Amino acid sequence: MRKYIQILRKKFKKYEIDGYVIPKNDDYFTEYSKINRLQIISNFSGSAGLAIILKKKNYLFTDGRYTIQSQAESGKNFKIYSFEKLINCNLFKNLTIGIDPKLFTSTQIKNYFLKYNKIKFIKNNLVDEIKKQKKNLNIPFFSLKKNIVGESVKSKISKISKYLKKNKSDYIFISAPENVAWILNIRGSDGPNSPIPNSRLIISKNKKILLISTKEKCKKLIKNKIIKLNQLLEINKLPTEIIKLKGKKFIIDGKSCSIFYESIINSKFKIISKEDPTYLLKAIKNKVEIKSMINAHILDGVALTKFIYWIKKINKSKINEVEAARKLEKFRRMDKNFLYPSFDTIAGSGKNGAIVHYRAKKRNCRNLNKKDIFLCDSGGQYKYGTTDVTRTICFSNQSPNIKNIFTKVLKGHIAVATTNINKDNIGKKIDKRARKFLRKSNLDYAHGTGHGVGFFLNVHEGPQSITKVNKVKIKPGMILSNEPGFYKKNHFGIRIENLVYVDEKNGQLFFKNLTMVPIEKDLINFNLLTVNEKNYLFKYHLDVYSKISRYLKQNEKKWLASLI
Repeated sequence: MRKYIQILRKKFKKYEIDGYVIPKNDDYFTEYSKINRLQIISNFSGSAGLAIILKKKNYLFTDGRYTIQSQAESGKNFKIYSFEKLINCNLFKNLTIGIDPKLFTSTQIKNYFLKYNKIKFIKNNLVDEIKKQKKNLNIPFFSLKKNIVGESVKSKISKISKYLKKNKSDYIFISAPENVAWILNIRGSDGPNSPIPNSRLIISKNKKILLISTKEKCKKLIKNKIIKLNQLLEINKLPTEIIKLKGKKFIIDGKSCSIFYESIINSKFKIISKEDPTYLLKAIKNKVEIKSMINAHILDGVALTKFIYWIKKINKSKINEVEAARKLEKFRRMDKNFLYPSFDTIAGSGKNGAIVHYRAKKRNCRNLNKKDIFLCDSGGQYKYGTTDVTRTICFSNQSPNIKNIFTKVLKGHIAVATTNINKDNIGKKIDKRARKFLRKSNLDYAHGTGHGVGFFLNVHEGPQSITKVNKVKIKPGMILSNEPGFYKKNHFGIRIENLVYVDEKNGQLFFKNLTMVPIEKDLINFNLLTVNEKNYLFKYHLDVYSKISRYLKQNEKKWLASLI
């Protein structure tokens, strides 16, 4: 890490800059990428962060999920701040800061740096000059049939066309690959944990499309007549082809369209910066998608239940966090529909559980101690569905303090699950319900209560979420996580996470659980639960049993039944 920083600083004179910025994202702005320049330069492995290397100082910015982790991984060489400090950043002034224009949006640059410093665009990525990135293999994209996704490409493009006409625009530039995936009903192999097809898309108000990718990746789509050859545009031909398009106005999404692509479009068109409507369209799952997600969660529930039974009741040998994560994946792989994890498993025992997005590594992970509690956050990509579930597990009787905190987290979890969505219809309101019981004891957690989840796509997606600030209206078909928690540094972590979807009956909106995995009853102080909360827990475990028991062995089934 220090070696790379020194090499980077030596380049400042050549490029006439005083510093250089390295974000976590790649040029597709994806959360989980096979490229991680930030880790190369800072050793920080979290999913959200940004580093600034100056001539004599280094800064790392991240969020509350990574407070402990960032200090452990990067604290010796970086001054660490929360993302809030990036807004009109005044930690340094009157400097010329270099950036890769493919990795930033104009909004980010304006909000972060332009008030006190100057920005210089550098065509070559300076981290890549130091250490070459492994190129993604050109694995071809594949298409999903209508009976899997529930809506045709034609229907989806028509919706985008209506949006363009409503906003009096000629084209939209779809810069987020997950949105391209949804519109064209395609998937790919460009993400480590998501079936992402790295590509971009231009759609006209007359429903014409140009898919920006490579022939190699699109050969199956062309062969199967998903797209025509003249609808494919190689990336290097974009500047000349943009000039040929007729019209005046182009919509771009300011959150995922880089300065590089914005400048190409701006060479001819008037740019209108608006949120890509695909985000909201994609967030509202249709009945076919919901049905597939329900099925995927039953398969996932079987694997998780088998794992919990094994680790609590069967396993007698000492295992570490990495071995526990591998064992869980083995249970998932028993089902032919499982493809790969939807993110790297978070398996934190004891004090490591307090690191919200902890990643166990073989060289320095902990053994699972019988006296500790164990936080396990994991998920899978299935044919067809995406899962994400957290359970906190114990192996011996715990202190009243831990049981009381776990129970307050559970009460918040139940409060979210039983929300009257007709009344509390935005994430901001629901988030208060989740924290209510912890806050009575002056306790809280430094992450959101819930995020949107994709259908056989990204495990994190928006625009809906359950956070202190989100105001997006919760609508039928949306899928969210429900994951309150509590973390005591150097001691333990607690989180209970289910995925839920929004259902509707007789005009009433309510959450229904997708996740079918038992909750740790050995950590509950039942004296703190109301009658309604006890009834919820009984019904939840009864539902879990009715959905997954047929796939369990007799001893597993008997144990699960004992939890009802």
